[in-house]
Amino acid sequence: MSTTAARSGITATSPAFTQLVVKSMRELFPEELADRTWDNVGLLLDNVQTPNDPATPPVVLLTNDLTYAVAEEAISLGASVIISYHPIIFRGLKALTCADPQQATLLRLARAGVAVYCPHTALDASPYGINAWLAEIVELAAAQTADPAEAVSAAAPTRRVLKPASSPPEGLEGAGYGMETTLGREVPAARIIKGVGRLLGGLQHLHVAEPAGVDVASAKVSSVAVCAGSGADVMRGSGAEMWITGEMSHHDALAAAQRGRIVVTTYHSNTERQFLEKRLQGMLEERLRPEESRAEVLVSRIDSDPFRVVDLEAL
Repeated sequence: MSTTAARSGITATSPAFTQLVVKSMRELFPEELADRTWDNVGLLLDNVQTPNDPATPPVVLLTNDLTYAVAEEAISLGASVIISYHPIIFRGLKALTCADPQQATLLRLARAGVAVYCPHTALDASPYGINAWLAEIVELAAAQTADPAEAVSAAAPTRRVLKPASSPPEGLEGAGYGMETTLGREVPAARIIKGVGRLLGGLQHLHVAEPAGVDVASAKVSSVAVCAGSGADVMRGSGAEMWITGEMSHHDALAAAQRGRIVVTTYHSNTERQFLEKRLQGMLEERLRPEESRAEVLVSRIDSDPFRVVDLEAL
């Protein structure tokens, strides 16, 4: 409990497990990496423990977006902390009522004693975060070949951050937003696109903007830029031949294609969600269990992208 709270007579404090989760996330993905000029990261909803309360369950639920349905899922699973990649509170709140879905979600979680931590761009910018993982996915997709000669002759890919963090903590000097990977050889664009769709959870449909005269079915590329979420601003200065991001506006995609870039979009959260299960779940459990052997990190099964592709003939 803080000195300020003690002086004011407040006996409530954050549960020990909540404090451990927050400490672990800050060690893995320091909040100093976040772009606080617009982002809102950190512990956005605390839970309360008084001296007479039982210990909170050492269960964390990971989600990309925190909806009311995900909140109910967390409560049903006995989670005491939710880590939501996207911030549940983004702008100032002037009231908390059940008339608004976001506010109702916060009220429901507060009543159930569930805390919410949101890493967002701190996780994006980390050398061990989402964009580094996306670059790895591209490299894995590029390496999937049945030609032994191509595999033997392939040079190791090299990466560079597209927008370096302005003042990263010591030891994280390679932090920043977006990533460009130079593959060391020309690779069929279709191989990368299909491989990325598969590795992002088995996606069957992606949006592609092609430069004039380019057919992705036969084109080859040797460099790819990636950015989780909405990546136009981060990738704008990249010379990579292919750009992969979650979403991009019509005008940004048109401008990129006219500059000779193949643009691939997957829907915003599809560039982010698989990271929770493929990387963050294991990383966080490994960090928590030395201090809390019963710690369990779960991944939401309800969380999903709000968009889906609809076959009009099937409606």
